[in-house]
Amino acid sequence: MDRIYLDHNATTPLDPRVAEAMTACALTHFANPSSQHRRGRAARQVLEEAREAIAEMLGASLAGRRGDRLVFTSGGTEANNLALCGLVEGRAAVTIASAIEHPSVTAALERLAAQGRTTATLPATPDGVLDLNVARDWLANSAASVVSVMLANHETGALQPVTELAELKRKQGFLLHTDATQAVGKIRVSFRELGVDALTCSAHKFHGPPGIGALLLRHGVTVEPQMVGGFQQEGLRCGTECVALAVGMMTALRLWHEEAEARQRRMTQLRLRLEGQLIEAFPHAVIHAAHTPRLPNTVNISFPGVDRQALLMALDMDGVECSTGSACASGSSEPSPTLKAMGVEPALVDTSLRISLAATTTEEEIGQAVRRIIAAAKQVAAFSFR
Repeated sequence: MDRIYLDHNATTPLDPRVAEAMTACALTHFANPSSQHRRGRAARQVLEEAREAIAEMLGASLAGRRGDRLVFTSGGTEANNLALCGLVEGRAAVTIASAIEHPSVTAALERLAAQGRTTATLPATPDGVLDLNVARDWLANSAASVVSVMLANHETGALQPVTELAELKRKQGFLLHTDATQAVGKIRVSFRELGVDALTCSAHKFHGPPGIGALLLRHGVTVEPQMVGGFQQEGLRCGTECVALAVGMMTALRLWHEEAEARQRRMTQLRLRLEGQLIEAFPHAVIHAAHTPRLPNTVNISFPGVDRQALLMALDMDGVECSTGSACASGSSEPSPTLKAMGVEPALVDTSLRISLAATTTEEEIGQAVRRIIAAAKQVAAFSFR
């Protein structure tokens, strides 16, 4: 039985073209890019070229006296922590985030609160989108210094009103951070057009290597480093940079830009086919955030009367690999914080499944996956009512 991987919001398989570029780089530019000898200088040049290319493809510019900055990190979680904790440190800051953020943002908020910082969360609508009306009122009547709202939700795929928040930012003067980890490599993302002060992303979400992410900072925005022990990356994130990982991230992002239109079209078509056939088989199933713009690849669906953990295990035995939420909460049976924040009734939260596609997903896989999901859900439902 062929296994079908539909958990691409957790991580994507490495594109063989990316692996090839990384291997060539690792074999040639193995020297420490901070070393002053010829090999070190050559590695530094490759690293900085990758940094500039990534920034440009994300709609930023590192050139000139008013250039933005791109800091390499180990991934999205570190980038979010550096953004949130780094923006707050040294400031008398009030930090606000939406109630549907990734655990790396909500945990950072909890850490700041434990340190005596003032924090708050903004509610979401039943459609899984930040409640912009409430946000406007809160921000107009608070001393918000840092606001963090993701660009696309990791569980439902719902796109968030970041550009609208940027308009408020220009009037009220707070710093705006967006976690674009799920958006980059799935939809077009432009740092400058979004109007944010900080943006995070991670290469393994778009067929790049795990172990590298980035924090983009607008010109003039400073963060306090969260690690000490070196002077790399202007002291903002110490530690020897991995040139091969940077090249892998650059290559994966370049491939996305070259193939973006075709990838988005295919993922959207396959997602709609998947949703339509599942709803046809289970008319009472609920697709969350169905009535709001979403990522082309993400489906969060509840099957009333079907326990999500039992269904997940049954699907794994049947060769379909998906999830019930964020991979950062893997092993946890806690209900989805995103769905709870949306006000979804507990009976539906407890029956939800996240299915996420990628550029590598095929029509044949979707056809097989639909048949297996339908069979497994019916089997689990029948067992539950015995």
